Amino acid sequence: MAMRHLLLTCDAVGGVWQYSTDLARALEPLGYQVTLAVMGPSPNEAARDSIAGSASIGLVDSGLELDWLAADPAPVIEAERRLAEMAGDLGADLVQLHTPALVSMGRYPCPVIAVQHSCVATWWAAVHGGDMPEDFVWRTEMVARGLQHAAVAISPSTAFAEAVRRVYGVMPFTVHNGRALPVPARKPMRDYVFTAGRLWDDGKNVRVLDEAAARISAPFLAAGPVMAPHGAALAIESLQAIGTLDEFGLAERLSERPVFASSALYEPFGLAVLEAASAGCALILSDIATFRELWEGAATFVDAHDAKGYARAIEHMLSSRAARLDAGGRAQERAHRYIPAAMAGAMAHHYAMAEQRVAA
Repeated sequence: MAMRHLLLTCDAVGGVWQYSTDLARALEPLGYQVTLAVMGPSPNEAARDSIAGSASIGLVDSGLELDWLAADPAPVIEAERRLAEMAGDLGADLVQLHTPALVSMGRYPCPVIAVQHSCVATWWAAVHGGDMPEDFVWRTEMVARGLQHAAVAISPSTAFAEAVRRVYGVMPFTVHNGRALPVPARKPMRDYVFTAGRLWDDGKNVRVLDEAAARISAPFLAAGPVMAPHGAALAIESLQAIGTLDEFGLAERLSERPVFASSALYEPFGLAVLEAASAGCALILSDIATFRELWEGAATFVDAHDAKGYARAIEHMLSSRAARLDAGGRAQERAHRYIPAAMAGAMAHHYAMAEQRVAA
């Protein structure tokens, strides 16, 4: 049977790259060839090396502007035009987009699956509330049109799908993300706290962790960028910022099984949490709907704004090895649900659904 060709858009700035490369690798045994169309900054050498060994994954460094960095709709509309041409030139059977905004005009020559990893409207509602800035309005309108044009819309959690429904009136299907990190040699457990992600993003609410770090007896390390591509920056006082780690560096850190903490206000899924859980780290998470959906019974939950509560939960976990090992074991067991093979199998089901809908 001939392989199906999927054109998959992504960026190399954050978690969408990990999602896309894990998905592409997991789709290969299901009969899919994947071309990754990278938008925004080019992938670094380590990112390129991570897919270099797969004959079924191609990469196009498109040079197209990232939708969330665009100053107005024109670059996003141009990106859709170029991606539609690329799909035709490649003879793609399907296109999977990392945002519905890239199908707002409905131009593609084959079925489109739009995965809504996040969006400014749901982010604003969770982080700030009230009326959105004018710059967010046109972005939201493009996402709304894209959700109407896509053959299938996908969300990485049911909690986020419900947030999308509240804003856009469309309920995406849920396909939980999967993640696979390298597995380094097991190391002795070390007493420190760890967080990872886009530290500059207000949705990550890292200032609460910074305040908690000043109240605990152990080091609290934070991996990830403190400066956003558009210039926003986070000032921290008590967290120890260690920069952005590649997946091997991250796996090495997590193999020491630090206590992992997230105080996110907005998290459609949370790949960093999954990575920590997969390594057997005890989880201390903000009490938000997404984390409850994914980690209920496998994590300690704290009010996202309660720095003192985080400090207490962290100190309790650090003071009891038995509690920490139990929490890490429960997290690791839960993480087995969220693997790339399960994600790819569910996506392949929706690809077939999209083709059937377009053919009907």
